[in-house]
Amino acid sequence: MEKIIIDIKNLTKAFGDNIVLDDINLYIRENEFLTLLGPSGCGKTTTLRVIAGFEDPTSGSVMFQGKDITKIPANERAVNTVFQKYALFPHLNVYENIAFGLKIKKMPSSEIDKKVKEVLELVNLSGFEKRDVESLSGGQQQRIAIARALVNEPKVLLLDEPLAALDLKLRKGMQIELKNIQERVGITFVFVTHDQEEALTMSDTIVVMNEGKIQQIGTPIDIYNEPKNSFVANFIGQSNIISGIMKEDFKVEIFDVDFPCVDKGFLKDEVVDVVIRPEDVEIVSTDSGKLKGEIESVIFKGVHYEIRIVTDKFTWVSQTTKKYNEGDIVGIDVLPDNIHIMHRMVTE
Repeated sequence: MEKIIIDIKNLTKAFGDNIVLDDINLYIRENEFLTLLGPSGCGKTTTLRVIAGFEDPTSGSVMFQGKDITKIPANERAVNTVFQKYALFPHLNVYENIAFGLKIKKMPSSEIDKKVKEVLELVNLSGFEKRDVESLSGGQQQRIAIARALVNEPKVLLLDEPLAALDLKLRKGMQIELKNIQERVGITFVFVTHDQEEALTMSDTIVVMNEGKIQQIGTPIDIYNEPKNSFVANFIGQSNIISGIMKEDFKVEIFDVDFPCVDKGFLKDEVVDVVIRPEDVEIVSTDSGKLKGEIESVIFKGVHYEIRIVTDKFTWVSQTTKKYNEGDIVGIDVLPDNIHIMHRMVTE
């Protein structure tokens, strides 16, 4: 049975009249890679800071292995944090940066030496002990910051957008490396990012946040394929979000045309939101398509073409490896498994 290591209950955080976290509830399991994902200002970093003890909640509690740590100071919590700015000590070399916390604890030199060498091997920087940290690349500095946190053997590692300062190619490489490190050390990672691809690549669980509230919690596959509302569908990848009418179980009307689907349990003639990912919009002949439209634009994206198709009532986005031409008249079809029905999101 999986154990819960952190349990956040009814957590609210306000700065004056500004409510940053609005009564959120979330548990995090041991050895889990959990990502807090959302746009700027959604509350993800504040959640991390409350877990770390850098912010006090306005109300609610944070439980750690069954113990209430809400009022416990940050330095007494079994967590370490890696920030976007690595905050390495420029006057200390790599070894001294990593060993700093252990020396504060007055650990014997022989044990410090053993632990530093172990974490340097873990982050693939063995032999870098005497290097000046300012001579290292951004990716190497990031790994030193992670090693400095891991050498203290925290039960949970908190990471606040640690890859944001890296260039695209290096960031993608570090995503894989960071997940590998987490699996090798076998501790809980709580990762904050606004990058959807980053979250999908590394996470066991994704928590999508917006305006201080949790929108959805699930695996990367669940979040992508079964978004709970239009915010999640729009934020995680690209989507065609269309108003439809649920005629009956397994049948939805889109722009006056019935499409078979795999969803059920909606009211008859309920107005719903229909989500169809661009890669699931099939471009077919006009005879085969349920809808017909004109190709407005064709953009080459490297691994596929992104094609916009204008119909009478909607502009569809499709992704395909086959090239079409602007002005082509084509048919549109979608397989039942690729249509996702959501209850209409009520906006105030």
